Amino acid sequence: MATEARPGWGVGSLSEVGALTRVVVKHARDAFVSSAAIEAQWRTLGFTAPPDLARAIEESDRLIELLGSHGCRVDRLPPRPETSLDSIYVRDASLVCDRGVILCAMGKPARAAEPAAQAASLREWGVPVAGVIEPPGAIEGGDVVWLDSRHVVAGRGYRTNDEGIRQFRALLGDTIDTFTVVPLPHWRGAGDVFHLMSMISPIDRDLLLVYARLLPVPFRELLLERGYELVDVPDEEFESTGTNVLALAPRRCLMVNGNPRTRALLERTGAEVQIYEGNEISHKGGGGPTCLTRPLHRLER
Repeated sequence: MATEARPGWGVGSLSEVGALTRVVVKHARDAFVSSAAIEAQWRTLGFTAPPDLARAIEESDRLIELLGSHGCRVDRLPPRPETSLDSIYVRDASLVCDRGVILCAMGKPARAAEPAAQAASLREWGVPVAGVIEPPGAIEGGDVVWLDSRHVVAGRGYRTNDEGIRQFRALLGDTIDTFTVVPLPHWRGAGDVFHLMSMISPIDRDLLLVYARLLPVPFRELLLERGYELVDVPDEEFESTGTNVLALAPRRCLMVNGNPRTRALLERTGAEVQIYEGNEISHKGGGGPTCLTRPLHRLER
């Protein structure tokens, strides 16, 4: 189940910090659909409160405008009857490699339809599908971080299992040098969401935002050995997705409102930080800007 990659399509796509040039989002209007759908789903999906649809639409409008103002092409996924409120968090249903997109198999059963729904749009847009993770494998995009184009990290937790990691590693083949598996904490258990990107966000080639309390010691040591500066999110801002920050370009990043101490810490490193209002689309569903976006292409410096 793969299509031929277009020449040059993947150039710069394996960076988490290069200048973002193309990204996929799903507008709240198309993910949340209606107040009735929100009321029917928010409890079972684990939202902390029902999103206000009108305000969520306004927040999505502004987020998409902000992304576009940075010269980024924004591709919007359409509404799909088989998907839920969670589909607004588009990163989780797919991964990017040098040959195109790899469709995930979701660790959360309620999100099982999302990869195929994304695939239909990706193919319409001419984005090659380089592979598919098949059950019993499970892997979600929030559990994968590219430290650079030859070194990928995968979080092993409740949403990503050993078989999903094995299949992903096999699809990458000899295109990488190092594949690091990081065991994730139990945290609040299998019913809650905790991804690798819940505790780490790349900001620049040598700068990472982390929540140090939950970093496994061997992984922290690896990052320090590779020369990264680690900015530690304060305890009181971890719950408000302070660790979840999207790099728009090296040391230019986007974070959700409500994390002023983390913003100040990033700015002390010389980073330019932009804020978006995400009370409805981020805080209530526990998904920050990396969750709301699936980068398809970035430019390297």
